[in-house]
Amino acid sequence: MKLAFSTLGVPGMPLPDVLRLAGTHGYHGVELRAHPEEPVHPGIGITERADVAAEFKAAGVAVLGIAGYARVAEPGDDEPVLDEIRGLLALARDLGAPFVRVFPGGGTGQSEEEADVTAARRLGTAAEYAADVGVRLLLETHDSHRTGAAAARVLGAVGHRQAGALWDVMHTWLGGEQITDSYAALSPFLGYVQVKDIASAENTTPLPLGAGVLPLAECVELLTRKGWDGWLCWEYEKRWYEEAAPLPELLGPGRELLARLLTESA
Repeated sequence: MKLAFSTLGVPGMPLPDVLRLAGTHGYHGVELRAHPEEPVHPGIGITERADVAAEFKAAGVAVLGIAGYARVAEPGDDEPVLDEIRGLLALARDLGAPFVRVFPGGGTGQSEEEADVTAARRLGTAAEYAADVGVRLLLETHDSHRTGAAAARVLGAVGHRQAGALWDVMHTWLGGEQITDSYAALSPFLGYVQVKDIASAENTTPLPLGAGVLPLAECVELLTRKGWDGWLCWEYEKRWYEEAAPLPELLGPGRELLARLLTESA
């Protein structure tokens, strides 16, 4: 498996510093948080995009994915959501990223069935755009659809190879789903896996990998046993938790832990 980390852990950090961290600590790729407060987002121009792609290529680091914030199950008109996704897909295409992350984001006042239908309809349409640019849309296990079973309901209804799943291990765990059940639901759709660690279900402040309660070893062992050979991305949510330790000093030990888990699982 290949290892990456998300820029959510180093909010606002200049790209050269991000790439230096990736190279220094042996990460193969970086997931770019696509938000206007970050250096890379859909609002940057063609020249800037070409420069970003060249910097990644020179560093020998992959752009794993573009982590967008479009919410496909959100109530309301489809077109603003689809416009947002088109912008994310164009950015991914220009940077050579294989994946774009979207959220479910089902709102209050919807039934589960209504949220599923809305999400499937939008993903089905957006998957056609994704196919045109050679990028895969990934629905993250999050908020209204935090379990693998919930995400799979939507993706099964979409039935398009360019619409897949991003497995956030924390959210499926918080949803009460066992690792084996999450994998069984998501494996037909799986794009990549986000790993992290937290103290408890009540305290989701990010911790160094291995210092909390999430079943990381079980997850890596299962993926290895099933022959899955994709990406593991460490999403350290420093942006939302100012009190969390800085990510740069944790990247080395985190990579060592993941590498050890992979070796022990082989």
